[in-house]
Amino acid sequence: MIAFAIVFSYTMSADATSDTKEQMEEAQREKEEREAELNAARQDLAQTQANLAGLESVKDTYQGQMEILNENLQLVADKLAVLENEIALKQIEIDETTAALEQARVERATQYESMKQRIRFLYENGGNTYAELLLSADTFGELLNYADYIEDLSAYDRRMLEEFIRVENEIEDAEAALEQEMSELDDMRAEVEDQQSQVNDLISQTATQIALTADTIEAVEAQEAAYEETVVQRQTEAEAAAAEYERIKAQYEEELRLSQLAAVSAWRDISQVQFGEGDRYLLANLIYCEAGNQPYEGQLAVGAVVINRVLSSKFPDTVTEVIYQRKQFSPVLDGHLALALANDRATEACYRAADEAMSGVTNVGNRVFFRTPIPGLEGLQIGAHIFY
Repeated sequence: MIAFAIVFSYTMSADATSDTKEQMEEAQREKEEREAELNAARQDLAQTQANLAGLESVKDTYQGQMEILNENLQLVADKLAVLENEIALKQIEIDETTAALEQARVERATQYESMKQRIRFLYENGGNTYAELLLSADTFGELLNYADYIEDLSAYDRRMLEEFIRVENEIEDAEAALEQEMSELDDMRAEVEDQQSQVNDLISQTATQIALTADTIEAVEAQEAAYEETVVQRQTEAEAAAAEYERIKAQYEEELRLSQLAAVSAWRDISQVQFGEGDRYLLANLIYCEAGNQPYEGQLAVGAVVINRVLSSKFPDTVTEVIYQRKQFSPVLDGHLALALANDRATEACYRAADEAMSGVTNVGNRVFFRTPIPGLEGLQIGAHIFY
């Protein structure tokens, strides 16, 4: 019974170290993967934040342009208002000038008719009338007065004709000037209205750009929030993976320490081991689970590791205790051993390997651990396992 316990303890420690190293390597891979995912999430977040900053800058630029455009629009509106006032004043001036011109035309027409009547009268009766007028003078003084009158009348008509021509020209010039001024004001108003239309178009385009940028910013902000959430999640996962790695690493280092300690500690002789009822059945089925697909040498090596643990003073001293030592053999942890025991899956070769190992035969020396090969692991390779 004592010998059985020793063998069990030794095997369990070996397999436990193997499992622990595998767990540590898996934890290391998991840790590195989580750290890579965390770094990628941080890069995505940083890029998104940079994009967001750029979009905010673009939005600020558009808003600055909008303010300038609104100021320009106000200036154009003010300019248009001034033009409208000028046009209104010019219209009043035109109306007043038109009324004055109309009055001048009436007066001119009256003067023109009077002048025509006098000219016609003088043309038709000018000679007799002048003669009669001069002959009717009783004195020389009257004669001189009548002569001066006739001369003044002719000069008056001449002045009236010249005045008529002058007024006619002034009327035409005034009308042309007013029409030119009104045309220029209309052109200026059209130009200002065009400027106003252009500014309104720019304002509309800028407002559209601001709205589109705002929508983009909203979408990027949502993306940023998602990335921040991802970063938090990846951070948690990375911390958990790192903690798990450190835990397994500590466990593995402890198992290595125990392995080294077992090598220099006291060992029992196989003759001192008393195997219990069922030890052969248990060991054969464990060999099946661990090396059932291996050559016989590999099966014997697994059985030898279990017995070596039983023999070592650093492990339990029965086969049952070694095999069922907490967190040692993976077939115990994942339930495969229980299934094998329930149906006796062990082959004839597995039973033969168990018998030889329990008799003290070993092809691994005093090694107490085994595992599948990994880079850097040194030991005795038999089949698909490294024994150390």
